[in-house]
Amino acid sequence: MTSQTSQTSTTATPAATQGSHMWVMTLEIPGREMTTQYGTWTPPADATRYDVFTALRDHIAAQQPEMKSANCVFFSLEPNRL
Repeated sequence: MTSQTSQTSTTATPAATQGSHMWVMTLEIPGREMTTQYGTWTPPADATRYDVFTALRDHIAAQQPEMKSANCVFFSLEPNRL
């Protein structure tokens, strides 16, 4: 099984230029491939959690087309603040 980790925003980015939410998503094609990506994003004001989930999943699939039919094994979306 191949495992990949990608980053869509750098960790050294000043907080003022980061998105309002931090996200992590792991997709897996069982027995074949897995990818974990993370970053920050400011969703539209009327967006639902599901809207963000599907947008991020589509974003990953655009980068890695083989992940279009992968299983989501982890998803986290949290406000980007301490």
